[in-house]
Amino acid sequence: MSEPAYLSDPLQAAATGMIVAFHAHQAPDRMAIRAEQGPTRTYGELNARINQVARVMREQGLKPGDAVALVCSNRAEFAEALLACFRTGLRVSPVNWHLTAPEIAYIVNDCEAKVLFGDARFRDTMEEVLKESPHVQLPLAIGGSIPGFKDYDAEVEKQSGENIDNPSRGFQMLYTSGTTGYPKGVYREVATAPTMLTEFAHYEPGKDTALCTGPLYHAAPLGLDLLAAIGNGVGIVLMDKWDPEKCLKFIEEYKITQSHMVPTMFHRMLALPEDVRSKYDVSSLKFIIHGAAPCPVHTKQQMYDWFGDVIYEYYGATEGVGTIVGPDDWKKKPGTVGVAPEGMLIVDEETDEELGPGKVGIIWIPVPEEGGFKYYKAEEKTQKAYRKGTHYSMHDMGYIDEDGWLYLSDRRADLILSGGVNIYPAEVDAALLKHDAVEDVCTIGVPNPDWGQEVMSVVQLKEGVAASDQMAQDLIAHCQATIAKFKCPRKIEFTDELPRSDAGKIQRRKVRDKYVPES
Repeated sequence: MSEPAYLSDPLQAAATGMIVAFHAHQAPDRMAIRAEQGPTRTYGELNARINQVARVMREQGLKPGDAVALVCSNRAEFAEALLACFRTGLRVSPVNWHLTAPEIAYIVNDCEAKVLFGDARFRDTMEEVLKESPHVQLPLAIGGSIPGFKDYDAEVEKQSGENIDNPSRGFQMLYTSGTTGYPKGVYREVATAPTMLTEFAHYEPGKDTALCTGPLYHAAPLGLDLLAAIGNGVGIVLMDKWDPEKCLKFIEEYKITQSHMVPTMFHRMLALPEDVRSKYDVSSLKFIIHGAAPCPVHTKQQMYDWFGDVIYEYYGATEGVGTIVGPDDWKKKPGTVGVAPEGMLIVDEETDEELGPGKVGIIWIPVPEEGGFKYYKAEEKTQKAYRKGTHYSMHDMGYIDEDGWLYLSDRRADLILSGGVNIYPAEVDAALLKHDAVEDVCTIGVPNPDWGQEVMSVVQLKEGVAASDQMAQDLIAHCQATIAKFKCPRKIEFTDELPRSDAGKIQRRKVRDKYVPES
């Protein structure tokens, strides 16, 4: 019997979701995944486990196009489950495990998951999620026991690790929050690592090692760290929780060559004492890519002075990638996020007119040849993301200079970016408005030296309710009991009245101008 084409042809392997099988065939003993929590896997071991997980799901009756939800910390099992979906034609949605049980259950139900992988680290949350997810046929507990879940290892180890028959490429559907507070799946049948890396990052299997600094449920660590590394046959080290000195220690210890970071991480590492920074060798680094939030020019320059000319920046979101810029070009154009691709438009937010060089407006990105995306079961939101069917937008604002370089002037008017994480004020407002003492509320982002922005809510109390420090603490506690803690305000300000338009819409810009005049 002839050898499958995917074992000798990486393009065929990628097309069928068998890229790990290709690398396992080439170098089965090469380290694939090393994590702070859970097992370490070679490529041979990882490939066998992926086949076993794939068989578990096929045995359950899942067919190409069916959905899977994955709630897991940075462990090898995250990759095993994800990549098993990729080689069986399934649609997999990694879920932010910082969310509350009702928030996670909403995503599990919205994506129509038939299999739910749950990390026992979040045992109580996952037990509650399962109770609220009646359509889940097979719940599997990773790294321990969860009531109502089957044991992941026990189920997987019953199966053969041989390569499965008839592989078909699956894909991920990540969820991004909307201004209504309800997350929506970004539906696009693409399972490979972002192509923008291939021109800049030159991976050398057997020599290079990547470092994943962020949670794998996030689009950037998933695509730019895990999938990029595994797709190119190099090993990856998974940090359980980011810490500035630990990051430097890992770079030296594992001779890290590639990683994705966010500007907050740069700031935190630069803030370390000089004697701490200087004791770690970072000379192995070849490629650091960053994004998720604007990076101050002075911070970026300090990082170049320290790490060398290895830092690249991209502009994009879960919905897609728009630009990338390397060190040489950035130094010529400090602050740019790259050359605007052909056809990119800057459009006036009010008049919908296309704007010329230097004029700030909404950034509209050309739809790629392979097609765009849609928001799962949200046609109206999908339509709002497109312009005339030829461009899409995350509704960020910026301008293109005379030479064609793109600069960001503001992220979405309402969006708060804290440590590279998107937080939508409307969701925080909705949580606070449930409190009996609150008449009205407006949540904004205010500067934070570590996180870029932090959440602050300006509250108008009901008549007869007195403002106090205790009331502020009560409101924060109420919010934390309603939505994920990272979304909640760190500070509450009180006001007698909040500005609203004639149509009744909160005028968030006016509130920001009062508390953050420079915005």
